[in-house]
Amino acid sequence: MSTPETTLEKLEKLECHFTWGITCSLSKLCWLRDHLEDIKTDEGYTWLGHLYNLLGFIHYRQKSNDSAVQYLRKAGEAFLQINNTVSEEGPWLLVNYGNLAWMNFHLNNMRESQDYLEMVEAVMRDHPPPSQEDPLHPEVYAEKAWTIMWFGQDKMATVIKCFQKAIAMEPDRKEWQTSHVLALNLVHDRCTPEKKSENLKRLKRAKEVDQEDTFLAGIYLQRLAESQTIDQDEIRALAEKILSKPCGANSGLGPLLEVYKKYLTQDEALDLVQEALNIYPDDRNLKAKLANLYKWKIFSQEGVPCTPSVIDRSISLFQEVIALYPESCVEAKLDLASIYAKSGRDGADEIYEELLDRRDLGPAELQMLHYKYAQHLNYHVRDQDWRDRSIDHHKKVVEIRKKSKYQSKSVEF
Repeated sequence: MSTPETTLEKLEKLECHFTWGITCSLSKLCWLRDHLEDIKTDEGYTWLGHLYNLLGFIHYRQKSNDSAVQYLRKAGEAFLQINNTVSEEGPWLLVNYGNLAWMNFHLNNMRESQDYLEMVEAVMRDHPPPSQEDPLHPEVYAEKAWTIMWFGQDKMATVIKCFQKAIAMEPDRKEWQTSHVLALNLVHDRCTPEKKSENLKRLKRAKEVDQEDTFLAGIYLQRLAESQTIDQDEIRALAEKILSKPCGANSGLGPLLEVYKKYLTQDEALDLVQEALNIYPDDRNLKAKLANLYKWKIFSQEGVPCTPSVIDRSISLFQEVIALYPESCVEAKLDLASIYAKSGRDGADEIYEELLDRRDLGPAELQMLHYKYAQHLNYHVRDQDWRDRSIDHHKKVVEIRKKSKYQSKSVEF
């Protein structure tokens, strides 16, 4: 005679954020939280419930339990709204119920936790999975894929497999098809030439099906620009379309700017973002993009010093961005340090000292920090032991067991 399962044993069998093995550094969590909050959700954003679920989990990991519960409840409301139902409990709520069961368990609300476990069981009973060969619903696979996609290249095989399973069961879900293609794009650089060509065709087909997705259109143009010439009118047409609605992190402006860098001028790229910022003056994501364009302008003109006004504008923008992203501004601080150093102004050493003292950085950020500090010592310090110190920091990059461009460059050094 089998013994009844404990609440914890039941929780561990759920498919939700608390059981998907999601791990990352605290600083990466801060960056991810800020990035998700920068996504514009005004026009029926189809991943809104998934976004709130993930934000709830992030706030739980950051020990902000009240905010976590609020986001998880908003996720449930969003799923009901998106699925155009008031009371029906469908499979789209399974992950949300699982998250709330875990959240209440951690808050020691055992009755509420048990209630959500019973809700999961009720949905599974009333809505069995469409495939007898697979125990999960396509909605669960899709949310799992969308969520894990945010946590690094090493997870992409799982992401692609989950999207494929979801699409196989429900092939008409346009947003799943689009996100599957975007997941394939994230591994594009590691693909064979034949696979890259196939992925580009997938992007084109997805863009034609989902013509309102400007982020997808921006990614397509960015990849197309790697292999062939693009009509500048097509670039400007997409820019106009992007500016016609709020320019969030999902607007496609980021990949489009990469195309601008290749086919148009620095000033045109700056004018585009400044125009967007004139329309949406409080958008911190746009301010970050404008700061990065000024950095590009400063560092792309080798042998041609920028005017003091460009340097001043760049420094002012980065200082503002750092204030707007106080917990996720490591890269912005490193960029500001490099501008201080290149322009011969004080401030770079203080930034490096502050970042080197931090203990919350993940492997990717530590590699970037040690590499850039090694380069700073090499090119801008040149004190009595600059070379030994620079080599020491390149060694620190290599010792971090993570493949990256910084590791490769430090090995070559």
